[in-house]
This record gives sequence, C-alpha cells and structure tokens, in this order.
Amino acid sequence: MNVFDRLDRLPPLNAEELALLESVRALCRDQIAPRAAEYDRSADFPWENVKAINALGLNAMFIPEAYGGATLSYAAYLACVREISKACASTGIIWATNFHAIKPLIDFGTEEQKRRLLPRVADGGLASLVITEPAAGSDATGMKTKFTPQGDEVFIDGGKTFITNGDVADLLLVFGKWSEIDDSKASISALIVEKNSPGSSVVRKEDKMGHRASSTAALAFDSCKVPRANLLGAPGAGLNILLASLNKSRPSVAAHALGIARAAFEDAVAYINERKQSGRTILEFQGVQFLIADLATELAQCEAWLWYVAGLVDRGETDFGVEASMLKMRASDLAMRIATEAVQLYGGYGYCKDYRVERLMRDAKITQIWEGTNQIHRQFIGKSFIEK
Repeated sequence: MNVFDRLDRLPPLNAEELALLESVRALCRDQIAPRAAEYDRSADFPWENVKAINALGLNAMFIPEAYGGATLSYAAYLACVREISKACASTGIIWATNFHAIKPLIDFGTEEQKRRLLPRVADGGLASLVITEPAAGSDATGMKTKFTPQGDEVFIDGGKTFITNGDVADLLLVFGKWSEIDDSKASISALIVEKNSPGSSVVRKEDKMGHRASSTAALAFDSCKVPRANLLGAPGAGLNILLASLNKSRPSVAAHALGIARAAFEDAVAYINERKQSGRTILEFQGVQFLIADLATELAQCEAWLWYVAGLVDRGETDFGVEASMLKMRASDLAMRIATEAVQLYGGYGYCKDYRVERLMRDAKITQIWEGTNQIHRQFIGKSFIEK
C-alpha cells in the first residue's frame, strides 16, 4: 500500500458513503473517463455523463431527506467531486456547481422555497451560481445587476459572464443589488431564477481553453420578472449568503483541482515507469526521482488538508474562511504544477492529444482563477495575520 492508498482511507466515511464512493469510482472508470477526450474535442455538453450521475442519485447526497434527498457528509461529497473530476474535469465542475448553487438555498431558504425547489435538484436538475459580471469578478461588490421590487414581483436588469451551467440550469441563484438600498455592500441580494423566466436570455457560450465540455455562458436579464417569493433571505442579505456559500464552494473546487492533480500524477508515474532512456526507465534517474518526491509530498499534504477542512465543515464549524482559501489556493497551484510537469515528463508525446496530460494541463489553469483568483486568496490569508 503506497501513501496515496492510505490517504484515500483517511476521510471518515460510513459504510453507506464508502459503498457510494465505490459506485462513483466504477462509474468514472467505465463511463465518464472513456468519454472525456471526445467531449473535450467536441465541446459538447456531457449529457450522457450527467444522466449517468443522476442514475446513481448523486444530487440527493447534498439535499435533506425532507426535500427528496439523502444527505451524506461533506467529506463524502468532496470525495465524489475529486473522483469525477479525476475522470473528466468538465463533468466534475458541472456536478459540483449544483452544490455551489443549491447550498445557499438549503441554508438560507424558507420552508416554502425548499419544498418547492429542492426536489427538482434532488431528481437530477441542474443549478447555477450567477455572480460574475464583466466588470465585477473577484470583487463581487462591484456588480451592477439591479433588482427592482414591484409589489409581489422583482425585475432583474443586468448582465452576467463566465457562468458555469448558465445555459442549461433549471435553477439559477442570481446575485444583484436591491434598488431601494444605496450602499454597495448592504444592497447585495440573492434571487432564485427559474429556467426560461421571461426577460432572461443566453448571450453566448464561451469557447474555452480547458473544461471545454462544461457550459460557460454569458447571460442577460432585461426586466426579467421573478416572484418576490424567490428572494433568498431579506433584501440586502446577499453578501452574507455569498460569503457563506464561498466558504463551502472553495473546498469543493479544491477537491476538483486535486482530482486533476491526482490524474496527472498517476499518468506521469505510469509513463516514467515504462519509458526507457539510455537503457533504464526515466524514473530511475535521480533528478526525476527528486521531482516525483516533491510532487508526491505536496500532493499528499494538500489532500490531507482537504480532509481536515472537510472535518471542520462536518463538525459544524463556521469560521474557516482562511483554511478554505489556503486549500483552494494550494490545490489549484499544485494541479497546474503537476499537470505541467507531467507534460514535460512525457516529452513531445505530452504535447499531443494522444495522451490526456495536455488536456489536464489545460483544465488545471482555470482552477487558479475561478472562485477568487489565487492572488486574492493570498491577500486574504496574509491580511488575516494583521494584529488588530
């Protein structure tokens, strides 16, 4: 048993969760991984993978039982994200985005909202978290999208960009500013927009370097009419909802990045154990051994931190923003480094699409950018040590 076999046994999963994880691994091995290259080539949305995930009932694992789900631990969810992302990064982020968008509804929604909307996701519906705008990325307070209340309805005006699942989602959790509140932070609010709501439209789908099969869309809202009953929390509660959401979604995107990292590491190790130069395998050269030792150590440490943060969430901790930022930053930097080194170890073959390491390198890059750029996370972590 090597160090990663032992690490995979670290999450404290119960028997039901372990059985589900084994089913996810089988699904990834038999269906998702074999389709990944073609989905990357065509950039088609991976509906077959989504259907297979729904056949396992995976959406139910983060939906409370009262609303059609069967809630499992956060650690179990992260383990599934990592496995799916290891097989196909596009499919991994599509599924993880469901959690990112729905968790605020679970935590902050009214009983009526949860009973009306959550069963749709538990049954396999897709969801989307709609925050980023052309002029408001890591600084969400700069968003311009406006929510204007009129009686029992709210009208949305504005545009959003880089929205995962934006054109395919059944439910969109949209953040904007309440027109009756002037303060740029205090006005941020959250509305649930249902698919095909009048006044909502897809402007375009992005043609991306990596994660080509995951749908990333620009959206427009032109007096989009939404029932006021779809307001999440009170007007102006959006910033608190958003920050709480990011603390849960950042470990999720870290698990996604670590799936890419593990895939690249395993591919590289397998290749340098077989490829020979000067009469011996590449891994027998000391310089390569030093590189693998560094990568393996950093990967093991980062995966251990993933399970530490998962434990914080499962124990009910709420103040773990710094730990989540550390995890997201380190996991994504490491995914990019390992994928890049894997391409280098493959040599010219690594630059060709015959091997997936070039796809992993393209997929890894965005993990350093979304859910707050790593520069933003470094700033946040550093500022946390200022003595007040």
